[in-house]
Amino acid sequence: MAKIDLVSGAWVDIVFQNRNKEYGAYALRKGTSNRNIKAIIIMIILAALLFGGMAIKNIVDEQARKVSATQVTELTALNQPKKKAEVKQKKVEVEPEKVVERVKSSVKFTAPVIKKDNEVKPEDELKTQDQLNNTKTAIGSFDVKGNDDANGQVLKAKEVIAQPEPPKQAEVENKVFEAVEQMPSFPGGPSALMQYLSSNVRYPVVAQENGVQGRVVISFVVEKNGSITDVRVVRSVDPALDREAVRVVKSMPNWIPGKQNGSAVRVKYNVPVTFRLQ
Repeated sequence: MAKIDLVSGAWVDIVFQNRNKEYGAYALRKGTSNRNIKAIIIMIILAALLFGGMAIKNIVDEQARKVSATQVTELTALNQPKKKAEVKQKKVEVEPEKVVERVKSSVKFTAPVIKKDNEVKPEDELKTQDQLNNTKTAIGSFDVKGNDDANGQVLKAKEVIAQPEPPKQAEVENKVFEAVEQMPSFPGGPSALMQYLSSNVRYPVVAQENGVQGRVVISFVVEKNGSITDVRVVRSVDPALDREAVRVVKSMPNWIPGKQNGSAVRVKYNVPVTFRLQ
């Protein structure tokens, strides 16, 4: 009896051995093991759900406390007075103009030239040192009209430094570049350009009869708006072929203009036009 597993339900058969098993007590006892197992499983599931719910509740409460603490910290930071930006002003030292308060009239220096005595004017004659000391004029690097004789207001003379002239805006805008950061391109790329030329070139009859073929190189300028101007023949093959190549290039649609420093500019471009007899 000690070795019988009561969970298995074998003890019921031992108890009801040689007895009427059709009686309801046998069936009731026979199902006791299954009911006990189901009850235990249900209790385990309920306990797991209970502990799981408590754990989830603790996690949610912890997150709520963190959010509340963060909001309080943000509100505290908002209530703090803003610091005013301090702008330190640097004193710019401006050099005062150099002023010459008393200036004598200057005499322009002229290089000595050999002339005949009768051709020299009295005012152009070379002054001696004594004459220069007795006069109220001085030799200067630039002409200055003095005021010593007038005894009037003080003359202020300042030296002017010549500044280079800035480049003219029109010259910069009309400049034609040969190489830029973003070169101009035919809509669709080089393959579309070759396709356009091969589809629109009309082989001159005279050149066909004479068996003339070759490659004509055409130069042109792509303007800022993409239009084609200044079409020229750079490499000639035959006058008839040259004229046809120029015509085809002039008939091209507007290109995508080239750019330099982010701005559209005029760019020079070369395109070969090939004529080949089949």
